[in-house]
Amino acid sequence: MQIDFHHAVTYVTARIAGFGHEEADIIAYSSQFVDDAVSSGVVCFDNKAMYSRISSAHKAIDPRNLDNAENHLIWLPFHFLPGNGGKKAGVDPRGSFINKIICLPNSPIAEEIVQAAILDQGRPYSLHRLGITLHVYADTWAHQGFAGVLHVINDVENVEEIGNSGGFKFVLQDILKHCLGNSVPPLGHGRALEFPDLPFLAWEYYNGQGKHISRKNTDIFCEAADSMCKAMQQYRQHSDDSVQVSGIGKKDKEMIRNLFSELKSPDGSLRHREWLKAIQDGMFSFGSASVSYYEEGKYSWKAQALGTSLDVPVHSYKDSFLTSNWKLFHDALQLYRVTLLHDILPKYGICAG
Repeated sequence: MQIDFHHAVTYVTARIAGFGHEEADIIAYSSQFVDDAVSSGVVCFDNKAMYSRISSAHKAIDPRNLDNAENHLIWLPFHFLPGNGGKKAGVDPRGSFINKIICLPNSPIAEEIVQAAILDQGRPYSLHRLGITLHVYADTWAHQGFAGVLHVINDVENVEEIGNSGGFKFVLQDILKHCLGNSVPPLGHGRALEFPDLPFLAWEYYNGQGKHISRKNTDIFCEAADSMCKAMQQYRQHSDDSVQVSGIGKKDKEMIRNLFSELKSPDGSLRHREWLKAIQDGMFSFGSASVSYYEEGKYSWKAQALGTSLDVPVHSYKDSFLTSNWKLFHDALQLYRVTLLHDILPKYGICAG
């Protein structure tokens, strides 16, 4: 999924779930920032204070993507959550270990990471952790069938568009077969390019096990959005038992589906712009709202925390750093990964950390 879903749709579903604007803004920014937090290491301050952070993504062209040890720390926990074949803890799917770490929508592991976020309320970074968790949770729908490691399971062959969902007829296979060949490593859905992340696309292919896969992304994305809304309603219900876990209402569902299917630009940032306009125009049940996202620059969380969004040797320390959204996001990021890799996955017989 791209910024239109991870930021805008997350904001929309958060508001529908009953969060106010400021809370939904934190949740949505955190969700998208999972894709943009590519820097790791120690941040040094002029008063000798230090802060150690981890990254939750790599750029597409990054030599670390060829290192499975690194993939186990980035792609597997944050983008291709292992599905354990849909089996509960203590039960193994048939086949080799790879079948345990193929991503599946709303798997028992996915449900556990949501519950972990729900139970972690009351901390300064709770909403940031919820946003991170929702990013991973939503990706279990878009990234289903792929694994966050280098493996032939991620091979993609004979890609065809179904109907004329995106105007890509005869283009998909040409790009994959004639232009790229095997130059893209079999990591995640790299060999399927951005096809799993395009909300409007219907397509089919043969996976690394030789199985025919048919996907209608609009249906998949709608299901993900509704499940995400229910997860946030469960989060709110934990502290307010009057909250109903009903998902997205009919009119909002129709609007979301229409935007998924009608915004056909392959550029996620252009689709994101249209989603923000729809929110500004009050096209959803919660009314008009002004929402924005800045990955870098003076309005970014990083610049607000550190004075600049650039990585510099030494930053000027301010007491406000401790309560900044950027630090709280990174606090939550580390806790999320430790909880998943060391508490949850071992129960399913998955050693990945």
